[in-house]
Amino acid sequence: MQILDPTDERVPVRRSLTDRPDAIAGTVALLDIAKARGDVLIDQLEKRLTARLPGVAFKHYRKPTFTKPAPADLRRQIAEECGFVIEALAD
Repeated sequence: MQILDPTDERVPVRRSLTDRPDAIAGTVALLDIAKARGDVLIDQLEKRLTARLPGVAFKHYRKPTFTKPAPADLRRQIAEECGFVIEALAD
């Protein structure tokens, strides 16, 4: 019996990181992907980031379910309202 790997990793996909800004300013989206206790993680994260970044505003968003990608309308809203996104999950 021969087991075939359906992925071809002989030439891995190379991706580069997006350039990072020198400073964070404006509004940061905190996206809860709707896993259990995600709201707890997001709240703690906001507290810590607020202490470190006093001039930055945070807005909360929540996906309807963690089993699917965020709806296009939600992604569009976040892109219009925020300059950064932190997506968090928890269990």
